[in-house]
Amino acid sequence: MAIELGETELSTIASNDREAVMKEPNNPLLEALQRYWGYGSFRPLQEEAMQCGLLGQDSVVILPTGGGKSLCFQAPAVCMPGLTIVVSPLISLMKDQVDTLRECGIAAAQLNSTLTMNEKKSLAEQIDRRELKLLYIAPERLAIEKTLSYLQTANVSMIAIDEAHCISAWGHDFRPEYRMLGRLKDFFPGVGIHAYTATASEKVRADIAVQLRLNRPTWIVGNFDRPNLTYRVLECNNRFGQVVELVNQHKGESGIVYCISRKEVEKVASGLGGLGLRALPYHAGLTDIERKSNQEAFLQDRCDIIVATVAFGMGIDKPDVRYVVHAASPKSLEHYQQESGRAGRDGLEAECTLIYSKGDFITWSKIIESTFAESGNEESREGQYRSLDSIRGYCSSVQCRHKELVEFFGQDYQGDNCEACDVCLGEVELVEDPLRIGQMILSCVMRLRERYGADYTAKVLIGASDERVKQQGHDQLSTYGLLREQSIAMVREWIDQLISQGFLNKSQDKYSILQVTDLGRQLLKGEQTPRLSKASGGTNERKREATPAASWEGVDRGLFDHLKGVRSTISAEKAIPAFAVFSDATLRGLAGLRPSNLDRMKEVQGVGMRKLEELGERFLGEIDSYCRTHGLSRDEALPVRESSRSDAPRRAKGPSASSVAAIPYFREGCSIEKVCSEMNRARSTVVGYLYDYCVSQGVTQVDTWVPSAEISLIEQAIDVVGDEKLAPIFDHLESQVPYDSIRIVAAAYANRRAKSEAK
Repeated sequence: MAIELGETELSTIASNDREAVMKEPNNPLLEALQRYWGYGSFRPLQEEAMQCGLLGQDSVVILPTGGGKSLCFQAPAVCMPGLTIVVSPLISLMKDQVDTLRECGIAAAQLNSTLTMNEKKSLAEQIDRRELKLLYIAPERLAIEKTLSYLQTANVSMIAIDEAHCISAWGHDFRPEYRMLGRLKDFFPGVGIHAYTATASEKVRADIAVQLRLNRPTWIVGNFDRPNLTYRVLECNNRFGQVVELVNQHKGESGIVYCISRKEVEKVASGLGGLGLRALPYHAGLTDIERKSNQEAFLQDRCDIIVATVAFGMGIDKPDVRYVVHAASPKSLEHYQQESGRAGRDGLEAECTLIYSKGDFITWSKIIESTFAESGNEESREGQYRSLDSIRGYCSSVQCRHKELVEFFGQDYQGDNCEACDVCLGEVELVEDPLRIGQMILSCVMRLRERYGADYTAKVLIGASDERVKQQGHDQLSTYGLLREQSIAMVREWIDQLISQGFLNKSQDKYSILQVTDLGRQLLKGEQTPRLSKASGGTNERKREATPAASWEGVDRGLFDHLKGVRSTISAEKAIPAFAVFSDATLRGLAGLRPSNLDRMKEVQGVGMRKLEELGERFLGEIDSYCRTHGLSRDEALPVRESSRSDAPRRAKGPSASSVAAIPYFREGCSIEKVCSEMNRARSTVVGYLYDYCVSQGVTQVDTWVPSAEISLIEQAIDVVGDEKLAPIFDHLESQVPYDSIRIVAAAYANRRAKSEAK
């Protein structure tokens, strides 16, 4: 079995098959998106992932939370003649997705332990009559021989494995029952199997493909950045008070507060409830009925805040979570990316705040040691400590949060200021003389002969009266007490900051010995200057002002709140999640456009034909009544809408070191896929390199990377709408030409114009 490792998207699709799909005059996938979900365009890499489904090509799809993974298998399912099996780990997730699909007019069902005998019989009859398009099923159920044999007769056209990282022992949510899914190739030969997840390292991706026995899978790896999320990190200072302050900044909005322990969950939930806030707990110590009741209250907007352990959230499909607060540090950056990623899945602005203390890392260390005592797996233990170090480094870092997260997952962050984190927003106060402090710390590491860890080094620097320090004679060092005016916690944090910036290295063993790097030696010579922060705590008064608000432009807030109430009523009537009625993004569209008829209403993203038929008149009536009462006009221009794409991200003025390294490949005429393979980078990253190459080298001809037919269409569109922004070009071409192609052709077009003007 040949598995192409790395992030070489689409490299295994036969080119003729792919071109056939791309050139269809009426794209069935786009028609399905419009008809059932009310979307007029694809999100990045969605179409490529969907094509794998239509072509029966095995695939591994890694898209960030909020990137539209579910549509990657749902849309092709409604376009194909047979039944799509969806393997899902949680009953609650199955129910949410089935409810949402049914509201869109799609025949979907779930097979799990909650069904009665009569319900199972009815479901079997639906399958026998070929009435279903999607069947959600738990991995344990597929381990039963009888179930597999029965489904062999069900005309299965595609198999989707959701939360696929659970299949890998290297993943952060390993579930042994997922290992049994490798048998699917034996029971369904010739049927495409597709794995989907939001967070997976390269090692986990490879293991997913091996365990599922995929046949030359297509690798589709999206950009891990979530530009609509604003990240902040706060040092713990009255933890509950900080949580209350953050929650109060989002009154009436949906949010999640994560805690490490069940006891802390109950304490925080009770405290918030005592302040009159609609908060409920969720953890493994509650009964199944309590957990289900609390989760449904949250999904149906009868509860604003869920306070939970990490037991809550895997696969939660609620798109309008406006904030996630970690009341303590999670145990890894993988967990933080997934948990914080539950905010803003609708593409609208959301905030993610992490409150941490040194005690959090001590707690996690105890949990790791307890787990090791039970399993005896030294490799797993070391891996967990490395993961803990990664989140510790993130907490203490004074670099862009978006950059830290993206680069942790092996991608380059192409930008100089994200404008969406505490560091880039100027909310982190820096020390005035970081060079001097950095030199003191590194000098102490050198005086200790690079044989001690961070805690011990900090004790020497503050001049601690520690028996071990005295026994070793280190109280006689010239660096002893150099930072005696500082707290040990502050010095320890500066050491972590120097590690995260590459001036120090920490050995990957249980001793975590500090070593000065080559970059650190440059710092000692005064050739490099670090960034070091002052002590922090509390929240920031500028916080709310810094939150992006572009998606509210043109939206009547009062009407939006009124429509949320209407949505909540319908949610209760149908006993379905509120977002299954309409998302926040759709309600904002309606509150901005204020349509007077169904034709105008269907222009809003998220209003599909089924919902237009069932809910259109009801919402139009509510909009009409509100507008009459408040004297508002109707049929305005559409406001800034939920967007699945954006113009080119803010980039540094010059190409990055990585994009410079890609120049020789492009000069040789290598394809994007070839460069992906050679540099082990995602397609989206390599397209960024290609853009830098075109701009920096003045490239005027790009037919090596973009089909000639697309170049012609894009240039014609530029002649009509200009090339100042990409969105008007994309819209003029009716979303039929990929953004990547537009971006590259626009760069070449601008170069030709500049050369012509120079003459």
